[in-house]
Amino acid sequence: MPYLSKQPYSIAILQLKTSTSYEKNLIELVEYIQSNLDKNLIIAPEVYLTGFDYNNFEKVIEFYDKAINTILPLINKQILVLTLIKRDKKGNNINQATVIHNHQIVYTQNKYKLFKLGNEDNYFKAGTKEDIEVFEINGIKYGLLICFELRFKDLWRELEGVDIILIPSMWGKLRKNHLEILSQALAIMNQCFVIVCNSENIDMAKSSAIIHP
Repeated sequence: MPYLSKQPYSIAILQLKTSTSYEKNLIELVEYIQSNLDKNLIIAPEVYLTGFDYNNFEKVIEFYDKAINTILPLINKQILVLTLIKRDKKGNNINQATVIHNHQIVYTQNKYKLFKLGNEDNYFKAGTKEDIEVFEINGIKYGLLICFELRFKDLWRELEGVDIILIPSMWGKLRKNHLEILSQALAIMNQCFVIVCNSENIDMAKSSAIIHP
């Protein structure tokens, strides 16, 4: 936090609605990136580009390469955080948080706590607790939790000492107050900034926020 108090730091939280057209979502994301190139950080909701489109899962996975190849050239000094569905080298389907900076993927983290009520465990290989690491960019220490992972206090401890915790989410509106309370509690308990970017879909909680410790 001492670093953040001395340096300008601007953030674009893209609380966006995911349409059924992956191409439309990608075009919209590109437009938002291009209009926020002056920001230090740009963050999009969990699986914004495709959603959890299980009926067209192979198309979802195939779209990964196009998305990455489109986005990488756009991101220079700023940081972009989003999650994407892909297939790993072992043939497992994963929901992977991806951090892009200087035209490169500088950090990835596979979703560890899958939301079983949404059938995620039927489609994805879970990451491991060891995947959740602290990473540093330009002197700022970051941590990342993907949506449902916010509920697990043992994961909070993994991120003690960071400056900012990033939470890309697709969190349902029925538990809106849980998202708000937990993200505020995390900021207080870990004494760090928490940035929540949730989906704008009609059944989602919204509640995107920048929370000060």
